[in-house]
Amino acid sequence: MAGKAKAPKETPLMKQYNDIKAKYPDACLLFRVGDFYETFGEDAIRTAKILGITLTKRGAGSPSETELAGFPHHSINVYLPKLVKAGLRVAICDQLEDPKTTKTIVKRGVTELVTPGVALNDEVLHSKTNNFLCALHFAKKTIGISFLDVSTGEFLTTEGDSEYIDKLLQNFRPSEVLIQKNNKLHFAELFGSDFNLFFLDDWVFKEDFAIESLTTHFKTNSLKGFGIEDLQEGIIASGAILFYLSETQHTRIQHISNIQRIAEDAYVWMDRFTIRNLELYHSTNPNAITLLQVIDKTISPMGGRLLKRWLALPLKNSKRINERHEIVEELQKDRDLLSTFQTQIKQISDLERLTSKIATGKVSPRELIYLKESLDAIIPIKEIALKSKNISLKSIGDTLHDCALLREHISKTIHNDAPVSITKGNAIAEGISQELDELRAISTSGKTYLEAIELRESEATGIPSLKVAFNNVFGYYIEVRNTHKDKVPTNWIRKQTLVSAERYITEELKEYETKILGAEEKIYKLETELYEKFINWCLQYIKPVQLNANLVAQIDCLCSFAQLAIDNNYTRPIIDDTFDLDIKDGRHPVIEKQLPHDVPYIANDVYLNNNNQQIIMITGPNMSGKSAILRQTALIVLLAQMGSFVPAANVRMGIVDKIFTRVGASDNISMGESTFMVEMNETASILNNISDRSLVLLDEIGRGTSTYDGISIAWAIAEYLHQHPSKAKTLFATHYHELNDMQDHFEGIKNFNVSVKELKDNVLFIRKLVPGGSAHSFGIHVAKMAGMPHTVLKRAEKMLKQLEKGHRKEDTQIKPVEEDIQLSFFNMDDPLLEEIKEEILSIDINSLTPVEALMKLNEIKKLLS
Repeated sequence: MAGKAKAPKETPLMKQYNDIKAKYPDACLLFRVGDFYETFGEDAIRTAKILGITLTKRGAGSPSETELAGFPHHSINVYLPKLVKAGLRVAICDQLEDPKTTKTIVKRGVTELVTPGVALNDEVLHSKTNNFLCALHFAKKTIGISFLDVSTGEFLTTEGDSEYIDKLLQNFRPSEVLIQKNNKLHFAELFGSDFNLFFLDDWVFKEDFAIESLTTHFKTNSLKGFGIEDLQEGIIASGAILFYLSETQHTRIQHISNIQRIAEDAYVWMDRFTIRNLELYHSTNPNAITLLQVIDKTISPMGGRLLKRWLALPLKNSKRINERHEIVEELQKDRDLLSTFQTQIKQISDLERLTSKIATGKVSPRELIYLKESLDAIIPIKEIALKSKNISLKSIGDTLHDCALLREHISKTIHNDAPVSITKGNAIAEGISQELDELRAISTSGKTYLEAIELRESEATGIPSLKVAFNNVFGYYIEVRNTHKDKVPTNWIRKQTLVSAERYITEELKEYETKILGAEEKIYKLETELYEKFINWCLQYIKPVQLNANLVAQIDCLCSFAQLAIDNNYTRPIIDDTFDLDIKDGRHPVIEKQLPHDVPYIANDVYLNNNNQQIIMITGPNMSGKSAILRQTALIVLLAQMGSFVPAANVRMGIVDKIFTRVGASDNISMGESTFMVEMNETASILNNISDRSLVLLDEIGRGTSTYDGISIAWAIAEYLHQHPSKAKTLFATHYHELNDMQDHFEGIKNFNVSVKELKDNVLFIRKLVPGGSAHSFGIHVAKMAGMPHTVLKRAEKMLKQLEKGHRKEDTQIKPVEEDIQLSFFNMDDPLLEEIKEEILSIDINSLTPVEALMKLNEIKKLLS
């Protein structure tokens, strides 16, 4: 029997490393060794690749050989963001004691676990974007969701069905999502694989544990004060987030002072397809400009983040919308007021992230000066707002906190030119600590002090050549040449005899030596103690500063809207109680910014109501601008309900509660379904969720199947929308000009077309929406403009003429269901057709859902095949 292979001997350092690594197996461990952070094994291989640093080996050739990669400890802020952005969880393991004070191995421990969703480093974070950590709790019927940005203290929760949760995940784009281990596949089925997931044990997702975690953190008896007590699943998700913070060594979280409910009823509903199709804040096309990029004129990071939230959650409350419009109007008219606000906001740092740094103890002395300067810059804003005649602006001025004591204490306590780190010294101002001032005086004025002793003793003893000096053997001493040694006072102690001189020490010199040698160390220790004490005092101002940050963010967003209106000639929309949408000379906010300066944007009118013009059927060739008209209508409604002015001559509208868009033949085919199936699923979702205040935008529905199938389905969908009790306002763009016939049969459907000018062999797009349908689609003209070979175009023209000739018969015209019950082929003596006739006549159309209709159609199709 062969002897067992001897296990390689573990060094004390590697044993310590392995013990700590075992506690954080899924994290990349940065292990502090002297002046370096080292990584070993698999961590080293990943780190070297991500950071582009050298990969070496420790104990090369020995049984304990292991990969090694490291970087200097002072470069942590350069390298850490790269590791986190690569999706790694990074455990930072520091030395917990001074190596000088121990003869054995230095104590080490993980002081912070940085993950994509839990980061406080400025280099990891984007100033105008929240960095959300998200948790999901899957229950039987609903899903609880919670979002936390630990860098700002924003904590939000709600619950709902998978469609609502999907929309929120699209809106908030969390950096990391926490879920139960056994929900991995379920999450992927519902929400895809684009998210950075981390799995927690099932026991974390328990209601009692969550309530205890939240009430303990907020120091409350219940969650009623936050208005979330009925969100059982939302509470569980929120508790999981707090648990995760403690697991990642984030225990100083006093800045998380509130948890808010995301009130579904308060905001415009947009599903994920709408968010994607309208390209609000990200696009599948890497070169596309988003709406956010066009409208964001904010100056502060807080304003930038809030604007994104306003865009994700447009208001449905007309009173709140009008309050925003009134402030924007005042700022637009009073340019001096706008300019003053903008000037002051420019001087304000990221207050939300500064407060989080105070709470977590990571704030630098220089950042405290930024905080003081920011709070100083708020005072003029407060004073001006208080004088305003606008009630909402006056209310903001009244609510802004002057934080007078905080500003005064920072001024007195921290040096105005404070360093970036407390370790650099000279952070605490003079006059705060007598001991610190004395130590600094000793440290900086040592030479002067020694010269003073030298002069004083020389005069007192009458020894002209007396000299004060220092050596490492017995410190400071006085040297006297032998010719004058008889003048040495009796209280001096002789320490050394030289050939031509004697060296002495005195009580005063010994005291001074003790002071000066320990001064530097004492200064650092004392300054650190005073600084930590001051930071703890500042904690009481977290809530007032956070309140100021939110109010400044609001003013910043409203100034951004005013600047946008001035720069781009936007007008104030009128919000009323009607169900109308009346846009005069509307423009697409993004497209008009991309046109060359000498090319005007062709503005268009759109009028919709719930009665005689409920559905506008827009025909016209591809490339004529149908899609742009649809999208600009949605964007104008969105901007208006965010509180912004809009790109139009004027707009009058009732509140819209839901916006649905469906663009035919989606390129994003998920879960292996066909293009057409995806299209029908999304359309069914719209038809099942519409209300009387909904805006529906359908673009080329039915394009994913054969022409006659497509026309039939498009007709059926339009008819369903028209007959539905909600009478949802709809723009229906199509290149099926056969749908123009619907106007003759349905009172609320009106035909419009995007006009074109036909030249001899070409077509000119006018891009103007005019009443009436278009006769044909100009597809061959578009193909010619795209550079299609001449032979292909000629063949296409010939085929088109043949097809038009073959189908130019009266009986091919589609008729509405009521007029077309008795189709001609039912008169034939065919038992199969008689069976189909009975099948159709037995259907209760009023109770049939669109999906059931499609299934019934499929059954009939099978009978015929």
